[in-house]
Amino acid sequence: MICDSDLAREFWELGKSDSCPIYDMHGHMGRWQGIYFPRAETEQMIGTMDECGVRLLVFSHHDALLAPDIGNRSAVEAVRKYPDRLRAYCVVNPNYPDRAMADIVTYEQNRDAYVGLKFLPDYHGLPLTHGDYRAAWEFAAEGELLVLTHTWKDSELDGPATIRTVAERYPRVKLLLGHSCHGDWDAAVSLARDFPNIYLELTAVFDDRGVIEKFAGEVGSHRMLFGTDLPWFDPHHAIGVLLSAAISDEDRHNICHRNAETLLEPFLRANMLEEAIHDHETS
Repeated sequence: MICDSDLAREFWELGKSDSCPIYDMHGHMGRWQGIYFPRAETEQMIGTMDECGVRLLVFSHHDALLAPDIGNRSAVEAVRKYPDRLRAYCVVNPNYPDRAMADIVTYEQNRDAYVGLKFLPDYHGLPLTHGDYRAAWEFAAEGELLVLTHTWKDSELDGPATIRTVAERYPRVKLLLGHSCHGDWDAAVSLARDFPNIYLELTAVFDDRGVIEKFAGEVGSHRMLFGTDLPWFDPHHAIGVLLSAAISDEDRHNICHRNAETLLEPFLRANMLEEAIHDHETS
């Protein structure tokens, strides 16, 4: 199906849309063992974003996911180099509780870079309900932060039943279901209907025909978020799927930028206020 809406025509003709900026809420950065990414460094990724109109990427650095001795340092450095294009999730690895607590303790001094936390249970091997996650969950709840976590069908670590438990425990957390319980779309719908703090993040959902329409029809596009896993997947593909889906342009605007703008506004506003205070004090 090739959509012929006004928004679709703008993308087809120009490759991007001034009226519909894109906020990619699930990205990464840097090299990964055993896989070649042709455009995985910061400047290369921003080049990809420029090609298709991605205004902001919210990411977790590969260093933070698998190298706890490096931790989140690379992510903070990238955001501070390109603060108008990037924001980061602070990765919490529960296998290294001292390191995780150190990152949480220093979160405030890096809040110009962060918008929330990132959990990766399938890689780190502990369920989201494990006690070593508790301090991070409580910190996120207190600050009403975003938490992006992998969610997969039938997983005992981050499957629908586990997500339901943590959503009940931490209703103040804005919980982004990375991959939307991939493969169990009905469970994703049920969770989003039952918990107003849950959002369906679409990375890898784009590989299954009809799911975008299902989510928009059964949950509503106001609870869906654009994401790609960049540099694992290319945003051009995801945008093409959205433009070809049987949804309205209003739905596309919600998914591409409106929902993300609403979620990110408190964090971006706080950063702008701090910058204004700093400029005033130094003037």
